[in-house]
Amino acid sequence: VAQIITFGTLQARGVLRDVGRVLEMPYGQVDRLCKLVPNNPAAPVTLAQAVDGEPRLQEAADEEPVVRKLLDIALKLEGLHRHASTHAAGLVIGERNLDELVPMYRDPRSSMPVTQFNMKWVEQAGLVKFDFLGLKTLTVMQTAVSLLQKRGVLLNLSTIPIDDAVTFKMLSKGETVGVFQLESAGMRKAIIDMKPDRFEDIIALVALYRPGPMANIPTYCLRKHGLEQPDYMHASLEPYLKETYGVIIYQEQVMQIAQEMGGYSLGEADLLRRAMGKKIKKEMEQQRERFVSGAKEKGISKSQASTIFDLLAKFADYGFNKSHAAAYALVAYQTAFLKANYPVEFLAASMTYEMHDTDKLSEFKREADRLNIEVISPSINTSQVRFDVDGNKIFYALAALKGVGESAADAIVQGRKSAIYKTIQNFVEHLPPKQLNRRALETLAAAGAFECVEPNRALIAGNAERILSSAARMHEQDAMGIMDMFGATPAQFALTPTSQWGKAEQLQKEFDAIGFYLSGHPLDAYKSVINKLRVYNWRDYTNIVRRGETIPKANTYGRQPSIIGKIAATVLDFSERRTKTGNKMGIVSLSDPSGTFEVVMFQEVLFQLRDTFKAGATLIISLEGRVDGEDVRASITAAEPLEAAAARVKRTISITCNAQAALQELRKLLVLGGETNISLVLHLEDAGEEVELFLPEKYNVTPDILDRISNIAGIMNVVE
Repeated sequence: VAQIITFGTLQARGVLRDVGRVLEMPYGQVDRLCKLVPNNPAAPVTLAQAVDGEPRLQEAADEEPVVRKLLDIALKLEGLHRHASTHAAGLVIGERNLDELVPMYRDPRSSMPVTQFNMKWVEQAGLVKFDFLGLKTLTVMQTAVSLLQKRGVLLNLSTIPIDDAVTFKMLSKGETVGVFQLESAGMRKAIIDMKPDRFEDIIALVALYRPGPMANIPTYCLRKHGLEQPDYMHASLEPYLKETYGVIIYQEQVMQIAQEMGGYSLGEADLLRRAMGKKIKKEMEQQRERFVSGAKEKGISKSQASTIFDLLAKFADYGFNKSHAAAYALVAYQTAFLKANYPVEFLAASMTYEMHDTDKLSEFKREADRLNIEVISPSINTSQVRFDVDGNKIFYALAALKGVGESAADAIVQGRKSAIYKTIQNFVEHLPPKQLNRRALETLAAAGAFECVEPNRALIAGNAERILSSAARMHEQDAMGIMDMFGATPAQFALTPTSQWGKAEQLQKEFDAIGFYLSGHPLDAYKSVINKLRVYNWRDYTNIVRRGETIPKANTYGRQPSIIGKIAATVLDFSERRTKTGNKMGIVSLSDPSGTFEVVMFQEVLFQLRDTFKAGATLIISLEGRVDGEDVRASITAAEPLEAAAARVKRTISITCNAQAALQELRKLLVLGGETNISLVLHLEDAGEEVELFLPEKYNVTPDILDRISNIAGIMNVVE
């Protein structure tokens, strides 16, 4: 038994990075050049095509000899094999020692031997290939069961009821985020239409939801809900087609019909199924004669038998193996059962096994919000290495933070075994040396993991080097047996005072550490402004597009009409690539409180707005969207900074103040020129009174300014 080798080749971006490293070019310079190469896995662009189509690459080569050298070498190396690896699931099994049949290879990352022939050649060498699917979902379910066990719930997934009403109610609503096989947008629509109420419906859906047989989903649903009568083609076939309302879905049904109507043996029926799948004309005609003659012996007319044979041939091409569909459907049902009945444990387990996929983590976080499950921000005192639960809460995993890793997370958890951390010094004293580096400490601070001992995140991040050196010194003294006889805090451990980050900066650093906005979103500060501007979030906009609401744009030329609308969003990433016609196109990754998503900019708009879409920018974006298959595709037509739009919105802000010094700081922050009225409430403690003043001018008060006003000593309250 052995795994099968695969060969990684030098692709356009990869070869630039490898050659740049050998030439000892700065990482940032190579990274900028790589990002000028379009990244399109579906239709990879060669380096030569990228250079021809990107003037900025050509300019860089003309300006710097080292870039010219980089491109010259990379163009020669592109396409060569870079490294050997192993196939994800492929195994070969031989009848004797494999080194007698094929050359072998030892992958240092695998405990199994590996063939030197790839999957194409091992078969020609006479070996049989097997595909062993490693299913992450099984581990997710086992993890959820283990989390349930911690609170005394003993669950055996092999004995759960197969007709659980709560599970089918959840499925019928399409609430299938995280449910195996059933979570795509198209599958959700299909399951909402079907409204399954029995296990057989899930088997049918797994089998039907493929390009060919999908056309039968509406028929199945209409017949299931009694809006259309089932057609069994012949009374004798009803026992085999009743379960699927007369729709032939499974290969087994084709074989049963051949056995019942054509008098086939099961072996012959299997040969018929294979012949129909391959559509070999000569063999099909022979099978037709065999089927019709067998049907005539059972009193069925030649024309009816021939018609049924044609229908069988049509469905056999799409037919799915029922036993395969049932196995998948069982895993789908088990994950749905866990989610419907134990959503906290199920989501925590799902997040644990998507720990390094921030898009999936963000999706599960939104699902937890929808289910009113609280996701607790990472903390050195409450978080575990992996995602954990307590009641209706999910505790964010320390190892899920970027650059922290499981060993550092485990050291933090082990360090609080005797007692929780009470101060930063306490944390340092209990943490083994060399477990944390500067990047990990800054990430923990940015994610808010130290807020339980120090609310100022910037203080920890800004003193990361000092904290680590103090920790090393402390452990070194401890190892040498040196004690401070007075038990005083070492003077060198004192932290350099650092101003707190503003709300926007704190959220951006949290995003960098976690991979998505966890404790809030940059748009939260603009909530009232966004409501007044009447713009959508992405989820609401896509729902409107799917329903075809608002005024469609004219001149659709036969395509799905585009729906115009505005959204508010924060830019995560921006890249450019060329279309098939050679035009430029911008790809913008965006975020709002409803999720992350991508939209495009076509060439004319791209040239106008390219500089507007910088990472971290918060914008009002005009879109044209249309339904494309299961998804909504949208393109940008216009954009402006949200602050500029907010400055035009009329609003009143009330500021309560109890210190004269605060008024001087407030004066510095208030900028004339916007549409915001200021009501200033002075709290006069000596007189025991309050005086409200309406300032005559109008001001431009951004969320950042509002945040800074709130932090002025002596400002008691800021309310819009």
